[in-house]
Amino acid sequence: MISVIHNNLIQLFISFSLCLMLGFSATAQKPIKLNQIGFYPDSPKIAIIPGSDEGEFNIIDAITDEVVYKGEVNNPSEWIHSGETVMLADFTDYTTPGKYYVLHPTVGISYNFKIKNDVHRNLHKASLRAYYYNRASIDLTKIHAGKWHRPAGHPDTVIYVHKSAASPERPEGYVISSPKGWYDAGDFNKYIVNSGISTYTLLAAYEHFPEYYDKLYLNIPESSNQNPDILDEARWNLDWMLTMQDPNDGGVYHKLTHLNFQGTMMPHEVTADRYVVMKSTSAALNFAAVMATAARVYEKYDPKFAQAALEAAEYAWEWAIENPEAYYIQPPDVHTGQYGDDDFSDEFDWAAAELYITTGNDEYWHARNFHEIGVGIPSWQYVRPLAWVSLLHHRDNLTDAADIDLIEQRIIDQGNELLEEYNTSAYNISKGLYEDDFVWGSNGMAGNHSVLLLQAYRLTKDESYLNAAQANLDYLLGRNATGYSFVTGFGSFTPMYPHHRASAADERNVDPVPGFVVGGPTYRHIDGCTWYPSTMPALSYRDDWCSYTTNEVTINWNAPLVYTIGAIEYYRNNK
Repeated sequence: MISVIHNNLIQLFISFSLCLMLGFSATAQKPIKLNQIGFYPDSPKIAIIPGSDEGEFNIIDAITDEVVYKGEVNNPSEWIHSGETVMLADFTDYTTPGKYYVLHPTVGISYNFKIKNDVHRNLHKASLRAYYYNRASIDLTKIHAGKWHRPAGHPDTVIYVHKSAASPERPEGYVISSPKGWYDAGDFNKYIVNSGISTYTLLAAYEHFPEYYDKLYLNIPESSNQNPDILDEARWNLDWMLTMQDPNDGGVYHKLTHLNFQGTMMPHEVTADRYVVMKSTSAALNFAAVMATAARVYEKYDPKFAQAALEAAEYAWEWAIENPEAYYIQPPDVHTGQYGDDDFSDEFDWAAAELYITTGNDEYWHARNFHEIGVGIPSWQYVRPLAWVSLLHHRDNLTDAADIDLIEQRIIDQGNELLEEYNTSAYNISKGLYEDDFVWGSNGMAGNHSVLLLQAYRLTKDESYLNAAQANLDYLLGRNATGYSFVTGFGSFTPMYPHHRASAADERNVDPVPGFVVGGPTYRHIDGCTWYPSTMPALSYRDDWCSYTTNEVTINWNAPLVYTIGAIEYYRNNK
């Protein structure tokens, strides 16, 4: 045992020295990687042991330091995305609630973790409350925001029509009011395209699991009303989105923005003018899809709003049909995010599907050829999978025009493709299957893998899909090559310097705003950071403000995290 302790101390010293040398968190990084929050009693429990030293591992009670479980690690294999040789420590059959850590006699120890029924409940609430912290046009009070309270930023009641968006009814310089909404990311701008997938994913979470979300209390300003908190939060952004539609023609402005990204400032300190910029086909179709979804989700709670949302969706669809190639082109005086796209076929598919589901009008189904398209993994620039998610959920209530067998088979095929990678991956995850799994925002890709796997589980009740979905959540919470739990404020080794202005500029707080998942490792670095720890895509992550390609936060990366945690908790506790 003395040699074990000696080796552990050496390993911890090396890890701590490396962290300090690389400028990471001062918390010593543990060599064994796992979900730093914990596991449900009946869920898979996997830790990653680096190296090839096969043999016994132990689960240690973190309170008593007693060995409560012994297992074997073997079959070392290489994960090509990190270049590591690793082994799996599987302790799934240990189910006793408590607080533990993993020990390997030559490798070292893991962070503490818990086994309990509601192990991710606080994380789930925080990942939803992250949207509240990114609200524009409202004071974040101490009652609701705690130590991250701040004055309201960007009332957005005086917004100028940019010359790229000018029309006879609304010429250049025309003033509109466009308050509310969420700041898109680490910056202060609001984008319709990225709001599309983000808002939809929250609405889908409620639509798929209403009995769960009806009881989830978030402590937001609207919590005292009779509506589910998740719908109140989504409504804050939906209300803003409605202001982005030109009532004269149905077109939708692509974004509301400053002309340039602002400095490291708190939201209320920014005074530069803001503009609505250009109408685009992608904005109109994202808007149409989300509003069609909102129309059916809010019918029970606010029929008047639901009707207005549907009318706005149909109006935007008509504009897109008349303007099928209105590509967003960045004006020369605008230097903020583009969310550009040169293929609108997926947006047309998604908007048509949502309008078909909500209205029951077969013309929307026939407007697209669903027999010729597959699924894939959702992202802001590829929203076709969202059509399949909604069609699957509503398959029992569709008209005879729909091909139910096709809908189900598409979801199963996609789930099986991901499941195969999960079963063969050295990290026991589906992430890494596709070439773009380590693009900018790779953690969002991991979350959306789980969203699709969960649809396959909802359809088949084959627990393999549920386990694979949870494995990707484990990846986000520490079972990854970097060893980070990628969600701010959750885990023992977490990002402290995210590219998020409201965190970086807040001189009162060392801790960043909690509940945000950062972008994660990527092979694509255009941020000007001078150094990354590795060129391997799964290791190329830096916890630094400068690294907006790996350490920024966005509303669309948090959305699949919310959906995944809520779905897994619901299923683990309601079998």
